[in-house]
Order: sequence, then structure tokens, then C-alpha cells
Amino acid sequence: MAEAAQPKIDEMNFETALGELERIVDQLEGGNVPLDKSIAIYERGKALKDHCEKLLKDAEARIEKITLKSDDTAGGSEPLDVE
Repeated sequence: MAEAAQPKIDEMNFETALGELERIVDQLEGGNVPLDKSIAIYERGKALKDHCEKLLKDAEARIEKITLKSDDTAGGSEPLDVE
């Protein structure tokens, strides 16, 4: 029986990617996965980790763009120049 197609990592939002990464970690820590499948899910886990780190870095860059008014209240934000 074929496995269901997995969603593309680059199309996932942070919460979805992190949830899948946590499930992968649980599977690998359980030790009940055959070696060949362990390698495959480890590779997907690495890609998910990298994707989550990129999303966090992008969010951090957006937050850094927020400027403060002289009275210390949020003064708005500037659009992030995403390449």
C-alpha cells in the first residue's frame, strides 16, 4: 500500500512544519522504525528544521523593521524586502 503524498515543505506555515517535525522526532526516539524509513524521515525532519529556522529568521527580520515613536509606542512598520 502506498503512503499518502506528503505536503511540500516550502508551502507549510510554521505551525504545520513544527508539528510534523515533532512527530518525526517522536518516531525516531521511539526506535520502532526500520532503518531505511528512519533515514528517509530523518532527511525530511532536517528539511523541516531548516524551513522552520528560515520562517523564524524572516519573522525576526520583520519585527526588527518595526519602528518606535519617541513616546515608546509602536509607530508602524516598514515592508520587509524579501528576495
